[in-house]
Amino acid sequence: MADSNEQSGTPAWQLALAWAFVGIPLTLGVIQTLINSMKLFQ
Repeated sequence: MADSNEQSGTPAWQLALAWAFVGIPLTLGVIQTLINSMKLFQ
């Protein structure tokens, strides 16, 4: 059994990098979709 003081799992920097790897393109895609959809309402 592991000590309660030991940390297990993924380091915070790896989680941040993974979220950035997914989040940045996702955000850009949503922004691009909103910009293109605004053309329908002009």
